[in-house]
Amino acid sequence: MDNNFHKEKPKKRLGEILLEKGLITEEQLKIALQIQKSTKRLLGDILIFLGFIDQGQLSSVLSSEFGVQYFDSLSNVVPDNDALQLVPIDFAKRFKVVPLYIENDKLTVIVEDPFNITVIDELKKLTNKTIITAVAPLQEIEQAIDSWYTEKLDFDSLVEEAMSALSGSTVEIEEPPIIKLVNYIISTAIKNRATDIHIEPEKNAVVIRYRVDGILHVIDFLPKVLGKVITTRIKIISGIDISESRLPQDGRSSFIFAGRAIDLRVSTYPIDYGENIVLRILDKSKLLSKIEAIGFSDEQLKIFKKLLNKKYGIILVTGPTGSGKTTTLYAALLDINSTMLNIMTIEDPIEYELPFIRQSQVNEKAGFTFSKGLRSILRQDPDIIMVGEIRDEETLTIATHAALTGHLVLSTLHTNTALATIPRLRYMGVSPNILASSLAGVVAQRLIRLICPYCKEEYIASNDEKEIIKEYLPDFPLDNEITLAKGKGCEKCKYTGFLGRTIISEIFEVDRDVAKAIEKNLEDNEINDIINEKGFISMSQDGILKALNKITPLEEVLRVI
Repeated sequence: MDNNFHKEKPKKRLGEILLEKGLITEEQLKIALQIQKSTKRLLGDILIFLGFIDQGQLSSVLSSEFGVQYFDSLSNVVPDNDALQLVPIDFAKRFKVVPLYIENDKLTVIVEDPFNITVIDELKKLTNKTIITAVAPLQEIEQAIDSWYTEKLDFDSLVEEAMSALSGSTVEIEEPPIIKLVNYIISTAIKNRATDIHIEPEKNAVVIRYRVDGILHVIDFLPKVLGKVITTRIKIISGIDISESRLPQDGRSSFIFAGRAIDLRVSTYPIDYGENIVLRILDKSKLLSKIEAIGFSDEQLKIFKKLLNKKYGIILVTGPTGSGKTTTLYAALLDINSTMLNIMTIEDPIEYELPFIRQSQVNEKAGFTFSKGLRSILRQDPDIIMVGEIRDEETLTIATHAALTGHLVLSTLHTNTALATIPRLRYMGVSPNILASSLAGVVAQRLIRLICPYCKEEYIASNDEKEIIKEYLPDFPLDNEITLAKGKGCEKCKYTGFLGRTIISEIFEVDRDVAKAIEKNLEDNEINDIINEKGFISMSQDGILKALNKITPLEEVLRVI
């Protein structure tokens, strides 16, 4: 068979290659190899299951080592119609393959595994062509099957169909046009990388808004009459009481998109013109980032990893709602995860499932609160405990007790800065001695938008911008010309100039000097001075440095800080 996956395999094993590329640690490889001995599964599959690498990383390695073309995304790839006609959609779905183009009687197809001989043989029988393989992550292939083979939906036509369904004598919420319209609103949000969908009734219409990269955008308007049936449909799929419209309600649902399950957390809230609906989108197939990819500077990452290597103490990640605190905690857990440790969590809700970690979810209706769950976890012989949020004095008291008795505790707290954490904990009733002995370190963070790489353009900083830089970084040399960058706006970023997000952050360790200051009950400004003398970089300074490195625009930093 003349296809390009028949190149000579490299002499090094997959585990060795992944180690050399820094994609896994020796400990992670050791864990995977132990599991492989008992399960006989492929090493790559085990590493993906454990969350140590994702399918894209595995495919990229296979591509580079075996000379197969690799696509990390298919969203901007346009297939040849003749190739699509050669491979029916049923075949594509069954074998997880998408045809790309035909050239010189050779058909190039995109697959997840270029060494799956069965798929190659079946394709050759079907098309009578020589098969050339390219590689992409499975979720990209599944999404391409849905979008390449399916005729593009038209929002206006879906609204017309839904309106026609309402004109009948009886209105059925399970009518196909209503279902299709709701599915379209959800699937379009997912395609546009939205984290939240807002369905907002106004006096004469219903407004649809998506939150993308932290910013809400108006997407479209619906006729007022459709508001109630859409609300009812969403309530049904979310397990929410459709007869109750006077009280706020919460529910959840699962939505299948491009072959993968998307979790939806649904909240309803009664307002003047009906019920406001917000759907939070959680895509569990997008495995969490490694801690190195969160956005910490090199120095901050070094401090954070040092904190995670401690045997006991409390590590707090602080910031307002929506600042990425939970993502940072999950990345931290992935970094320290090991079969030799008992890691347990109490969360609200469980956003991602992690291998070898015992996760539990708060259920306040049943009386299962953070404090009650944490108290019970201490009887489960844990090494590391993650508490989704410290909300009250009782939870804080149990967490400090756990830290003092030899446990590493990770949690979140609502403070605006890392330095504000110590007075906040004092206010919540922790004594200076206990606080000094239990607190290991604090991270504060915000999410900030990245410049779109497709329309990024550099420019010379103005005098006003130089003054702003000098205000936050007084020692930064401003004598020479300084270049900054911003996004011009293009189709890829929906003409916003932004694509994706990272964090700006600040972090400090409670070392011996800081612990002594806390124990002596020194004033907050005295403790802050000690921390600052140790080279503390504030969140504002971190943001300005990211602007100088052309990661984000200066104006975006100012918006966030």
